[in-house]
Amino acid sequence: MSFIIDFIRNVFVKMLQLISFSKRRISNSLSIYVKTNTGNTLAVNLDPKWDIKNVKEIVASQMGISAEDIKIILAGKELHNSTIIEECDLGQQSILHAIRTSSQRFNKSKDTSTIDESAEISELSDSGGKPMNETLTDLPFDESDPQENLSVEEKQGNRAHFFVYCSTPCKAVTVGKLRVKCATCDSGAVTVDRDPQCWPDVLQPRRITVHCENDFCPAPTSIPNDNTESQILYARFYFKCGKHSSLGEEDEAVPLYLIKPNLAKIPCLACTDVRDMVLVFPCEAGHVTCLDCFKDYCSVRLRERQFQFDETKGYYTLPCPAGCANSFIPEVHHFHLLTSEQYEQYQKFSTEEYVLRAGGLLCPRPDCGMGIIPESPDNGTDECRKIQCFGGCGAKWDEASTKIIKISTKPCPKCRTPTERDGGCMHMVCTRAGCGYHWCWVCQTQWTRDCMGNHWFG
Repeated sequence: MSFIIDFIRNVFVKMLQLISFSKRRISNSLSIYVKTNTGNTLAVNLDPKWDIKNVKEIVASQMGISAEDIKIILAGKELHNSTIIEECDLGQQSILHAIRTSSQRFNKSKDTSTIDESAEISELSDSGGKPMNETLTDLPFDESDPQENLSVEEKQGNRAHFFVYCSTPCKAVTVGKLRVKCATCDSGAVTVDRDPQCWPDVLQPRRITVHCENDFCPAPTSIPNDNTESQILYARFYFKCGKHSSLGEEDEAVPLYLIKPNLAKIPCLACTDVRDMVLVFPCEAGHVTCLDCFKDYCSVRLRERQFQFDETKGYYTLPCPAGCANSFIPEVHHFHLLTSEQYEQYQKFSTEEYVLRAGGLLCPRPDCGMGIIPESPDNGTDECRKIQCFGGCGAKWDEASTKIIKISTKPCPKCRTPTERDGGCMHMVCTRAGCGYHWCWVCQTQWTRDCMGNHWFG
């Protein structure tokens, strides 16, 4: 009999919830998706002025359970009932996660056998907090400048700013949103054990542990004595573009972590102006340049073909303009601050540099723009040795072509890059990145005043 009474009571409560929300008028509709830990996805229309308690009531009517038995998760945080939706950094088609509290999962690094279930449920009724976008402050580059050294006032005025490159559909540098998944099952239904304190926490794996609420997470349900580490669940942080509507959980953008708000009001290294947004080079001094000066710096170096090749990372990039050691920009998507035409040229030069360093040559066919690599002879002799362009243009060189190239070009005395002279004086300047050697076409040695006086024009 008590079962029937409880059933009727739950049905009556759900009907009241539906009637209540049917009478509410949504002034500014926000269409989102709510994923449950059982694998279902619900489409929900919300008013940004509502709170999370309202969301729970709407979701409860569709999940067939009580609103008190649901918790809402976003970006690694359980949201408190009083949290207003418009404070949650949500956009159109964003995703929330709704979890049945009775099926809560724990990070297997903790001994769940010692947790009292009744105390757990009591604690959940008052659990939840603010979303990560409200609590997270700007991230320093490493642990040497922890945020806990900041005062409460500084933290409150230092809310995190993120910038990303969105390849689809924006194809531009935009404001980004930080999100998190379980590194084991790739589910967003996780709560982090702590907020990120620095960029390595976000960019590097196995830095922050999580509680995964996904019923289908393959994490074991018990802890073997011989491999406790395998039971620990870790966070995988990623970024979404804040400009366009969400395209789903696979919609990710590249973090441009060198672009930061200039909270310390540091003047630009070049123009000395104090700008709101700056790029901070990864050198020990942390030199700052405004974005306009950074674009000019890149444009000039690109025009002169003076980008450099980072041997350790294999990137075609730029160092700090002050000449600091270990200051190469490690994320080349920062160069998307250039125009699309300039970035296309950057990619072309980068490809050519890679081919030359791999021992190849650039394809001689006009407008091909690709490199050529040696092709092994079919009969094992050098007579049939050919060089095939891998760019799809079909250009091939035989031994005779190779001899012509040797006659018409000379190698740079410093880097040995084949160079063709198309007129002008005998003063050559190697345009290969990182070289820039001044040499004499006649002497094939370093350019001197004697060369200038004796055979400047041949």
